Amino acid sequence: MDVLIHVFVGLHIIGIAALLGGFFFQMKAMSAGEARFVPGMLHGAFTMLVTGMVLVGLNQADGSPVNNVKIGVKLALLVVILGLVYVKRDEEKVSSSLFGTVGALTAANIFIAVLWT
Repeated sequence: MDVLIHVFVGLHIIGIAALLGGFFFQMKAMSAGEARFVPGMLHGAFTMLVTGMVLVGLNQADGSPVNNVKIGVKLALLVVILGLVYVKRDEEKVSSSLFGTVGALTAANIFIAVLWT
């Protein structure tokens, strides 16, 4: 069971990397007001959602304690991120404030995962 959990943690990190990498890739365009949500950001957010749900299920099945409040906060942030990226994915330009919000929420999600024990 531990190997399976570690595989899904790795996939979860790949999803985070895709979302945050897409944000960093567009930062120069964001300063010019021409940023857009690239498809990799949407795929990364979906990957985070699916692997996160699987991780919660695997940890509960393994008998490990799960902090439901932490998971709920992370899920709420991810739903907002996913909603913003999904709705604005086809637009050629996204406002810098909206794009920055997605980056900030992604960073907040990472810090919650690492620091909230």
